[in-house]
Amino acid sequence: MFYYIEGNIVLAEPGAAVIDVGGVAYKMTVSYNTFASMAGKDRARLYTYLSVSENGIELYGFHDTDELDVYKLLTSISGVGPKAALAILSIMTPSQLEKAVSKDDVRAISKAQGIGSKTAQLIILKLKDKLELYKTYGDENVNVGGQNASDALEALVALGYTKADASKVIGTMNVSSMTVEDIIREALKRMN
Repeated sequence: MFYYIEGNIVLAEPGAAVIDVGGVAYKMTVSYNTFASMAGKDRARLYTYLSVSENGIELYGFHDTDELDVYKLLTSISGVGPKAALAILSIMTPSQLEKAVSKDDVRAISKAQGIGSKTAQLIILKLKDKLELYKTYGDENVNVGGQNASDALEALVALGYTKADASKVIGTMNVSSMTVEDIIREALKRMN
């Protein structure tokens, strides 16, 4: 329904954010990492997920599409609900979760509120093959590539390439001095 909501920050606190868009204020449930990304800012763009259940309708906000994608993966696991997924994303980034999953680090995942060792083991089992994106394009590469690499990745996904394929190609490029257009052009050459 909503891809993202961008506007003035009315309220930002652990667990909740309110964004004013043209006089309409949207309240979203957020992870601690998303809350922290809003610190000291007047405006924000939060990527959204609308949950409709028998308990009601709830709008979730995420500071980037990676966090949103991992949230969706986590909530697709039987026994991991929205609160548990947000608890995990509050203590670790998507890249840190991938590392914990790849190393079978039950202890790191079970540090999240409401996540026991059995649930952590289930998460590791279910996500082992699904988090490969972050192996090739985790926090380290994003920091090296910066915002231009992230924008290029989103553009390639919009063109129909999978996030995993586009990430692998961008991860092999030296993008530190390239513009978004240059990154896209070079990635398209390499993928074709």
